[in-house]
Amino acid sequence: MDPTTPQTACFEAGIKFGSLYHQFAGTPVSPESADSLATAMEEAIENQPYCESVTVSVNEEALAAAIEDAGADYTELTGRLVDVEMVVDYEGVTVETSMAMADGYPLMQVDAVRE
Repeated sequence: MDPTTPQTACFEAGIKFGSLYHQFAGTPVSPESADSLATAMEEAIENQPYCESVTVSVNEEALAAAIEDAGADYTELTGRLVDVEMVVDYEGVTVETSMAMADGYPLMQVDAVRE
């Protein structure tokens, strides 16, 4: 059985999240570079087919705490440091997704599917 259009749209969203997370995890980040890194993440993922929008927000408090723990002027990007919202539009189906911390883990989830 072939997947439905909403299932394919959700799959596309998952592909984009996997790319976003695994492409940028480990990137050096500091308070001075956080905004430009967030913009680069958004623009890179928005290049992918069916991606309508991506919003990446760096949690400044979490970033400061991670830098303090590292004892350096920067740290590496992890899911603990960012909140992400993404919208995918595949053949008339819009999928709204997000990533935020849940129980100590960066949880990526489908928030809404609209036909």
